[in-house]
Amino acid sequence: MQLLAVGLNHNTAPVSLREQLAFAPEQLGQAVVAARSWFERIDHRGGDEAAILSTCNRTELYAASTVPDPLDAGAHFLADFHKLNYAELRPHLYMLPQHDAVRHTFRVASGLDSMVLGETQILGQIKDAIRTADEAGGLGTYLHQLFQRSFSVAKEVRSTTEIGAHSVSMAAAAVRLSQRIFDKIAEQNVLFIGAGEMIELCATHFAAQNPKSITIANRTLDRGELLAHRFGGRAIRLADLQDKLHQYDIVISCTASSLPLIGLGMVERAIKARRHKPMFMVDLAVPRDIEPEVARLNDAFLYTVDDLGKVVQTGLESRQAAVAQAEAIIETRVQSFMHWVDDRAVVPVIQSLQENGEALRLLELERARKMLAKGEDIDTVLEALSRGLTAKFMHGPQQALRHAQGDERAQLAELLPQMFRGRR
Repeated sequence: MQLLAVGLNHNTAPVSLREQLAFAPEQLGQAVVAARSWFERIDHRGGDEAAILSTCNRTELYAASTVPDPLDAGAHFLADFHKLNYAELRPHLYMLPQHDAVRHTFRVASGLDSMVLGETQILGQIKDAIRTADEAGGLGTYLHQLFQRSFSVAKEVRSTTEIGAHSVSMAAAAVRLSQRIFDKIAEQNVLFIGAGEMIELCATHFAAQNPKSITIANRTLDRGELLAHRFGGRAIRLADLQDKLHQYDIVISCTASSLPLIGLGMVERAIKARRHKPMFMVDLAVPRDIEPEVARLNDAFLYTVDDLGKVVQTGLESRQAAVAQAEAIIETRVQSFMHWVDDRAVVPVIQSLQENGEALRLLELERARKMLAKGEDIDTVLEALSRGLTAKFMHGPQQALRHAQGDERAQLAELLPQMFRGRR
């Protein structure tokens, strides 16, 4: 049985492709059944296991299968299910076998593979996906054990490291700073000014906190609407800021404007209209989008790119240590899980050896009983019994050694004496 993880994420594929490979929540159960059937059509032995994780940043198929090339089979399943061109999809996929699949699963659950490093939302998403897979009959011994252990690893990483305690990017720092002003971002209206890469990254970080609303203000409305659509928000024109600024609790701005877009007077009027409810503002633009005098207002909390840089720098050393500690924990747990997998692999061999040994024992025992029934001396019977058992147990290894050649014979010659070395 081979473990595997096949999929793509925010690091390997653009959103335009990720959305094509995404599974709607109502599709997941059906997709798990389809994945198992896909593997079983290739190898009719059955027993294949499957689970699918699909979020805005990743789509991944986890499986345990006996097919000859399970990674290729899994990748083709994703393409076939969504009717995508495999050749175009393949460059964006990661295809991870055995150890690598286990390590990836543990890293994803622990938030080490997330766009927002150390975020906790992914663990709940995994639990939902596994619950769906279980209800669809997709989980067996291997995947059940894999994900139960991944939950334990995630808990250990979060409880013994500070993986989620420090910001590692300007966007993450902005989220953390806003949480000093507002306890729950989920209750706040967020405005992003601009539609470039930095705003896109910030919007991704804030969207992970599920704010009350997201609005994109951009000079070009079409581009603003395109970005807003990704996060379930709406778009407005920059010209509308004058009348609508007061509606927003959190304002993040990063444009290429050579002059400030938001002046002191505009913010003063917005604060007054908000009845002095606090407003958190971040200016990531150089030159600045927000007049620095805004920072003097009692109810406006303005941070610049330099302010966020200090937050990032402060947490960088601690975060690097936390990541290294988390990776070490994960590596130890991967080895433990693979040891369990290896043990599972030899169970049939052990059972076969025990059955063969039992058959030989019963055969010699029956022979000894017949000798006793004939009146043979007890010592003679015991001697025959012990010699018979020894001869039968040694016959297989001796024959294997005689017929082996080259490296195989050398390996047997080294291993067999160790296997049959008794206790003294």
